[in-house]
Amino acid sequence: MTNFTHLDAAGHARMVDVTEKQPTVRAATASGMVYCGEQVLEALSNDSVPKGDAFAVARIAGIQGAKKCAELLPLAHIIGVHGASVDLELRDDGVLITATVRTADRTGVEMEAFTAVSVAALALVDMVKGIDKSVTIGDIKLIAKTGGKSGPWKREQ
Repeated sequence: MTNFTHLDAAGHARMVDVTEKQPTVRAATASGMVYCGEQVLEALSNDSVPKGDAFAVARIAGIQGAKKCAELLPLAHIIGVHGASVDLELRDDGVLITATVRTADRTGVEMEAFTAVSVAALALVDMVKGIDKSVTIGDIKLIAKTGGKSGPWKREQ
């Protein structure tokens, strides 16, 4: 079982020790969708969501989520989130959420980017659920990452 980085020799979960690694500049971008119907899309497009500015709330929630990642994922390292952006784009079938997180640290920010998208999506659903309870979250995925030992990676379209 020692071939698994997050298990010790006895098979118990452990946090990988990154103490000896040198900090490097790293970035990760993730995306996801909040699928919603015409009523929600109309309310979002003309700023008539009863709870207020849904995109602003989702954007801030996503940034906050990136910074809280290590509190939510038990084996994630506490790292400095040095930059985070969350963008929301109205589409025909819902809202595309894209988050980019940057750091200069010993481990990557892929999970922080995933968390930013997930929390932004949850916040958006919370803002519009009074209009339509059938909204769904899906297609959360890593789009690209840079830095670290494995180098750059980009999802093929």
